[in-house]
Amino acid sequence: MISLMAESIRVAAGVIVPASALSVRAVRSSGPGGQNVNKVASKIELRVEMGRIEGLGADARARLEAGTAHRRDAEGRLLVTSQRTRDQGRNLEDAREKVRQLVAGALVAPPRRPRTRPTAGARERRLQEKKREGAKKRLRGRAGDDG
Repeated sequence: MISLMAESIRVAAGVIVPASALSVRAVRSSGPGGQNVNKVASKIELRVEMGRIEGLGADARARLEAGTAHRRDAEGRLLVTSQRTRDQGRNLEDAREKVRQLVAGALVAPPRRPRTRPTAGARERRLQEKKREGAKKRLRGRAGDDG
């Protein structure tokens, strides 16, 4: 049995997930593995208190919050699991790496899309389509309008 004491996760220069923000729990894994699955708690659940991550700017924190909204538990903590291997220690390292990648991904701002204008041809096609739709609707006159 390994020690489930979590240590800090260093993400980048000045960005750290402190050990106090992490809680680790080992549970039984699912899937194939025979008796090993039934006896050994090798799956790792790593929870991170998002507000305690150090060194994140407001923009990066917002990106992290938005990007991990579907991975939160009832208390709002980020939940990362790993059951990739049958070894608890390797699963813990895998879960820690997943957290590091999620936080590192939030540090990178998405590139700004340059503003563009529709081409003359695109404007013309849009107007032609609007005229076709309008003509189609005009043909749908009310019953008894003939005269």
